[in-house]
Amino acid sequence: MTETKDSFILTVEDLTVSFDGFKAVNGLNLYVEPNECRVIIGPNGAGKTTVLDLICGRTRATGGSVRFKGHELLKMREDQIVHAGVGRKFQNPSVYEDLTVFENLEISYPRGYSVFGALAFRRDQAVRDRINEIAETIFLKDHLQEKAAYLSHGQKQWLEIGMLLIQDPELLMLDEPVAGMSVAERVKTAELLNRIIADRSVIVIEHDMKFVEDIATRVTVLHQGKLLAEGSMAHVQADPKVIEVYLGH
Repeated sequence: MTETKDSFILTVEDLTVSFDGFKAVNGLNLYVEPNECRVIIGPNGAGKTTVLDLICGRTRATGGSVRFKGHELLKMREDQIVHAGVGRKFQNPSVYEDLTVFENLEISYPRGYSVFGALAFRRDQAVRDRINEIAETIFLKDHLQEKAAYLSHGQKQWLEIGMLLIQDPELLMLDEPVAGMSVAERVKTAELLNRIIADRSVIVIEHDMKFVEDIATRVTVLHQGKLLAEGSMAHVQADPKVIEVYLGH
């Protein structure tokens, strides 16, 4: 891997975090390419969500390195990591329910990173065009004036993905995006993610194996904070270790 590290958008090496002596993530190496959908799977307690927390700065690592486009993220604050181009969506949708879909997307528009930018912000045609573009991408163009509170669970998930997309991150991290969705919504979410990776890389944590098959460029299997297996979906599904600790259950 050493000779091609510059080709990776995200390089995670020897990443470790300990909580009261327990290593939730233990010496993890992970390499994500541009325009890749990397899915992380594994049993509960494997350290999947903790890995995302470490990458986005929510949890501080005990050791190791996380480099995004050559920049060491472990030295940055959460807001600096966001501004560097890393977006994170948590498991439960976090949208402003009293605001419309349009307004949720508008307040996420990245023009207000500074006090001056926020004061100077105007709802001009460029903003409207970008909101309409994102709304169409996330299947909500016909719901722009609808309050987020009235959306289905799946639509709220799409809206939150849209709130990240409008900031144009180069790496998007999603924690169980289809949990609680209908079958039809899961199919559309797979379609959405397959479109997203044309312009960025995505890391997804997921338990739904059918959904993983539909979206994954590459699958990483974690167990007890360590890398258990990695490769195509077919490869990890056939791995006896993966079957024993995860898929067999």
